[in-house]
Amino acid sequence: MKAAGRSVRTRLRDRVAASDPGLLRLTAGLRTVGAIALTLAVLAPTGTDITHLVAGAMASMVATFAIREKQRRAQAVTLALGLPVALVSVSLGAVLSERLIIGDVFFVALIFSAVYGRRFGDRGTALGLIGFQVYFVSLFVGASTGQLPGLWAVTAVAFACSALVRFVLVPVTPTGLLGRLREAFRARLAQLVSAQLALLDASADDPQGIDKALEEVRAGTARLHETALMIQSRLEEGTRDEATARLVQRRIADAEIAAERLGLVLLSARSAERADTLTLHLPGAPAPEVGRLPGPEESTALVRRDLMALRALVLRAGGGAAETVLKQVRNRLLAYREEENLPAASRAVQDVFRAIGEAARAVMGLRIALEGPQEEADETPETARSREELDAEDAAIDAEQTEQAEEPKGLQRPTTRAAVQVAVGSTLAIVGGELISAHRWYWAVLTCWIVFLNTASTGEILVKGYRRLLGTVFGVVAGILLAGLVGRHTVTAFALVLVLIFAMFYTAPLSYTLTSFFVTAMLGLLYTLLHTYSWEVLVLRVEETALGAACGVVAAAFVLPVKTDRRTNELLGTVLERLAGVTEAAVGQLSGGPADDLLDKARDLDQALGDLRGAVQPLTHPVTPLRARRNTAQYVVALLETCAYHARSLAATAELLPTHPSIAADPRLRGAAARTVRNIEAIAARVEDEHAGTKIETGPSIASLLGGADGDATARYGRITTRVLRHLERLDEAVVGLARPLGVPVATPDR
Repeated sequence: MKAAGRSVRTRLRDRVAASDPGLLRLTAGLRTVGAIALTLAVLAPTGTDITHLVAGAMASMVATFAIREKQRRAQAVTLALGLPVALVSVSLGAVLSERLIIGDVFFVALIFSAVYGRRFGDRGTALGLIGFQVYFVSLFVGASTGQLPGLWAVTAVAFACSALVRFVLVPVTPTGLLGRLREAFRARLAQLVSAQLALLDASADDPQGIDKALEEVRAGTARLHETALMIQSRLEEGTRDEATARLVQRRIADAEIAAERLGLVLLSARSAERADTLTLHLPGAPAPEVGRLPGPEESTALVRRDLMALRALVLRAGGGAAETVLKQVRNRLLAYREEENLPAASRAVQDVFRAIGEAARAVMGLRIALEGPQEEADETPETARSREELDAEDAAIDAEQTEQAEEPKGLQRPTTRAAVQVAVGSTLAIVGGELISAHRWYWAVLTCWIVFLNTASTGEILVKGYRRLLGTVFGVVAGILLAGLVGRHTVTAFALVLVLIFAMFYTAPLSYTLTSFFVTAMLGLLYTLLHTYSWEVLVLRVEETALGAACGVVAAAFVLPVKTDRRTNELLGTVLERLAGVTEAAVGQLSGGPADDLLDKARDLDQALGDLRGAVQPLTHPVTPLRARRNTAQYVVALLETCAYHARSLAATAELLPTHPSIAADPRLRGAAARTVRNIEAIAARVEDEHAGTKIETGPSIASLLGGADGDATARYGRITTRVLRHLERLDEAVVGLARPLGVPVATPDR
């Protein structure tokens, strides 16, 4: 019973870890709700009136969510600096509330300064956010100069409670957060293997089942990549030194590549022809025509057994006898890395067994990197060889410095441009908002401010404004229902406010519409507490929200505009530039050139691709009327993700050169892959200047350029593995595939 209980708890923990990597959303919700609850618990027994209770609760919420630094000491400094900023802001809000023109001018100046402060990093962003939001709080509660002593007191209490919750009650250290992210990576890796098992078992007579299983593999691959990027962004703060950070980064990348390759070869084994890597990255792409695995049923049963064994190895649960069994499983799977140990099966199915063996090696390397050296008892020669390779690779990993890119200046700097835009938009929102309501105009300003946060183009602002308005409309309905249920019960209303705030922060990274819904529903309860609730107030909230969103869009469209096309083209050019850099550096190293910083180059490529993926959301939004454009954008991003996968794989293989006994440099690779690099650069030039006269080159396959036949690569080349050639050829094909949607002409060589 104890073992069964542990198993249930382990599965539940893994499910939570996979759904909320690092427990970031849960932590944000608990911290905010805890700070508010503690503030209310301190203030309520002192006889504080409702107005000051609401002000204290909102100030503690601001003090909690505004801090974004990763190091605890930096968080403490920002929180300490934030208190005087909040006190000055609430004082000015109270003093200027009776001076209409001066107050409006100051509010616009404050908004400009808050947005401009983002150029100074997380601390500048936090202090600007505190200044703006606390000023808004003073307007919301109708602060006056006579209330200032009480407001100063509740603000100080709110910041103290926020600090207590952050550093004592719900502490988060960089090391602990990184550990939870690694648990999330392990859980999501296990989920991806489960999805691959479902793909193996999906009936060939059920096309919908095949498509569903493929979609699960596709989603699992994307979630695993998302977690890998989250880990990479926190490695330096969460590890003891840079060498350890690079080691963990390398092992995470190995595991991600091995898992993605396993899904691809499994799909290829079930297909009449090889599956394209694009299938794993393009949303809604139909599955290729599939049947059962070739060969006898025993082969399928063995693949199923080994996939289940790989999943158990990833989860690594249990001790004692279970640990002994897992070691035997590990030894069996690692043996597949040797040709003589492969089961008798077709070549496609043997590729699946090889991929399982490589995935098992990646899992073992990941465990060693995260948990330290493991016990070496009961190892087979194949396992010992894999361990020696991993140890040699670990010793070869070296820390290097990266160059900082030059930042734009003046109005070309994104923070400056955004500050000017939001100042203009807020001015329009103030004028329009006061025409609608002399007392609630600040809702329009708040919406205009919010739609500019974390956006960089007119399209992104339009989509964010639409989502906020949609969430607000539904939130008004919920607010009406909740206000009617709560009535004048203060304790019940505050309890529901806490629930809604937790939901708001927990869903924030998932859906901005849901976040806006919970915010508006919460405001309905706050108005009830302040005895200002009415149907007219909630309708006014919708009107002011629509006005603020419209003002934001107008300012973004006509004041220093950054059109979505321009933004996506800039990011696309960055992705192509970094793709060419990774490819050229990896091929250079595989050709015998000097070692390069491939890990950081691959990470920079992934980050640039993530930025592009976010920027094209306005083009791929479900409600966009431009269907053809949406499909093209999705196709281009999927092709780039395919290119990035093959480039990462080449980089990972290149880093094995100093230590891997079966991989050696081949100088012929540089010349054979030069065409691919030139093609990437030609596409980048065409994206930067649509009138550039560049063309894509096509010609013989990479394998034929090396002087051999595709089908006999290993025998012909000896020193270059088949996998290197496969990745080079798939990368070359994907790059050529980018030409058509991006309008780059293709130059076909003479026969």
